[in-house]
Amino acid sequence: MLVEHSTIELETASREALYDITRQVRAAVERSEIKNGMVSVYAQGATAAIMIQEGWDESVKNDVITLLRKMIPRGIWEHDAVDGNADAHLKAGLVGPGETIPLIDGKLGLSTWQNIFFCEFDGPRRNRPITVTITGK
Repeated sequence: MLVEHSTIELETASREALYDITRQVRAAVERSEIKNGMVSVYAQGATAAIMIQEGWDESVKNDVITLLRKMIPRGIWEHDAVDGNADAHLKAGLVGPGETIPLIDGKLGLSTWQNIFFCEFDGPRRNRPITVTITGK
């Protein structure tokens, strides 16, 4: 079994947003030359997450942010007394830091409408590292 690691570095421009990283993950897969296995995409940060979601319609990304804002509002949590970003930690924990995608004949096993998104909940940030680990043969 082969294992390849790479890092995507992303600069974010707003406090909360979803950034489509599918193209960068595909490029990492192509560089690896691994054809069949699994691709793990992991956000390195306690206030960020990874989500697989529809990538065609911008309104889906907006709806995700709106839902999370309604579920987890800013400024009412105990951790806000420390650094004012408790909602970002809770949103990241709810969505989760990573996703695993099957790798089939050198291609990501996503459906037509699925894309991979980095979820920023505490931006803007100059450097958000995302680890891509490809295992297989």
